[in-house]
Amino acid sequence: MDVSLVPADTSEDVRERGAKVAVLPVGSYEQHGPYLPLATDTLVACAVARELADAYPVRLLPPVTIGCSHEHADWPGTVSVSSVTLHAVVRDIADSLRRSGVDALVVVNGHGGNYVLGNVVQESSARGERMALFPAAEDWETARQRAGVVTSLLTDMHAGEIETSILLHAHPELVRPGFEAADFVADDRRHLLSLGMSAYTASGVIGRPSLGSAEKGKELLASLADSFAECFALLTAVTVTVSEDERA
Repeated sequence: MDVSLVPADTSEDVRERGAKVAVLPVGSYEQHGPYLPLATDTLVACAVARELADAYPVRLLPPVTIGCSHEHADWPGTVSVSSVTLHAVVRDIADSLRRSGVDALVVVNGHGGNYVLGNVVQESSARGERMALFPAAEDWETARQRAGVVTSLLTDMHAGEIETSILLHAHPELVRPGFEAADFVADDRRHLLSLGMSAYTASGVIGRPSLGSAEKGKELLASLADSFAECFALLTAVTVTVSEDERA
């Protein structure tokens, strides 16, 4: 694991900070065409999580680096875990955090195929636990418009303008030549879950990476940090229970 992805906190740092909200980046290890690394989704999730930690009093956790990437199995290098495993890992992390006094968890998802994370949050919230999934599609849309990203979220599905821009900003040394001429569009992907990515792209790319830039990547992250304010407020709100005697 890249040591830059691991927070450098000591136990004393954590105790002194006393943050009640933790941020967990969850990515994947899957093909991203010939120019972005297998760890792209993890790197994106970590870049978003770091941006949040720089702007809010949260506890930044190291990433979950392998997710549910079964639709990419036809490409060498892709590694997946089952949805049951990912569900259990996030639940166990949340339980451990609560035992140590951290009551809320934000799951920063970097991979669209990690569908089960939505279920984890739904189930936890129904039990009265504080958990959120970030960014939402609306947060990405706001960021896309603010950053001047031309490609729609539908078209920019994989290794496209957004992911290329964020890596050009956060990890330019990991972006190989070739993204400038790798654009490929496949907006109708209705059978993706049945057929996998290889039914829609030979290169592994669906999007317009040629339009990516470091400037767009920086603005995307800044916008997401601003959008997180509402999520943070929701998780840190104090719920006041009024007794029957107080109502009278």
